[in-house]
Amino acid sequence: MARYHIETYGCTSNRGESREIERRLRDAGHYRVEGPEEADVAILNTCTVVEKTERNMLRRAEELADETADLFITGCMALAQGPEFDRAGIDGEVLHWDEVPEAVTNGECPTTTPDAEPVLDGVVGILPIARGCTSNCSYCITKHATGKIDSPPVEENVQKARALVHAGAKEIRITGQDTGVYGWDTGERKLHELLERICEIDGDFRVRVGMANPKGVHGIREELARVFAENEKLYDFLHAPVQSGSDDVLGDMRRQHQVAEYLEVVDTFDAHLDYWTLSTDFIVGFPTETDEDHRKSMELLRETRPEKVNVTRFSKRPGTDAAKLKGLGGTIKKERSREMSELKREIVGEAYAEMVGDVRENCLVVEEGVADSVKCRDSAYRQIIVQNAGERGLEPGDFVDLEVTAHETMYAFGEPI
Repeated sequence: MARYHIETYGCTSNRGESREIERRLRDAGHYRVEGPEEADVAILNTCTVVEKTERNMLRRAEELADETADLFITGCMALAQGPEFDRAGIDGEVLHWDEVPEAVTNGECPTTTPDAEPVLDGVVGILPIARGCTSNCSYCITKHATGKIDSPPVEENVQKARALVHAGAKEIRITGQDTGVYGWDTGERKLHELLERICEIDGDFRVRVGMANPKGVHGIREELARVFAENEKLYDFLHAPVQSGSDDVLGDMRRQHQVAEYLEVVDTFDAHLDYWTLSTDFIVGFPTETDEDHRKSMELLRETRPEKVNVTRFSKRPGTDAAKLKGLGGTIKKERSREMSELKREIVGEAYAEMVGDVRENCLVVEEGVADSVKCRDSAYRQIIVQNAGERGLEPGDFVDLEVTAHETMYAFGEPI
């Protein structure tokens, strides 16, 4: 769990993005501190109205980089003038605001609330299906807080999901430290059974499965892919964090999978689903990562072409075994992160570009965006923005057919049909 400090400059839109960043960080078990000197991570949400503002942003970024271990820079100046921070020699990572929460996690598992009870946020129901995990990753501090996997019975989770639907949930987000190992503590692999049972609940809603490590998914890949293919309520979306393309590094990380198992999971879902979204994570700059290891990660990214990628520079967490290793240095991590992030943006941008001109049916309006827009999700959990939502009568919870008309790197724009 990380201590974070966040500063926001500029307009209402920036403040709204910072609130969403904080919400996701809190959901993952991280907590806010008031000063950067107390934080593991600093987040700077920037503005770029006039030249004086730009100078102030550069100066503040430099100060935060000196005061905390890791700095993430987002907001208008970061996205419009990102190279300015490099030219100023600032040791910070420029990210779209939507990428910040995943970057802060440092590749760690999310941490659910202590009581692991469901929560309804707008039309989104958050359903923690278990607490703890079976992993013992060398870089992750979450294990110390959550312990071993503890899986409630399938029927108990189905009842919680049913209650969320009856309370108005249109999207149920299945969460946990590692959803793929749900049921392992009882001697059974039950994720696919749970998903199938939830999809049998009456009502018009969608289900998104949260992070599932490749090892857990690998053992039930055929059953899981079949459940996805047979149930329209399930978003065809899988978040399986591979973390590295090198088996040597995966061994040093104490990950439970190898690259070949990850590839078998991807191949299985490709065989069952015509249109789906692969999401994965990479940690760059792990202390034992060589140039060749990094090259293998880049090759794996090119080969599998995930449509959502979280790239994180390794950061030491106190009390973990990886924190005892000699680090690679900020420059190497920064260069590798930049190289992978550039490739990620290319791959993700191409995926959204290919959507332009297509029609996506039964997209769910999930939440309000900025400036009278709404955020929608198609069947594969791709994000489509609809502008002027008020005059179109669209609000969270609606289902709508959309023609994709344009795109940005991380999302598309659509028009109702």
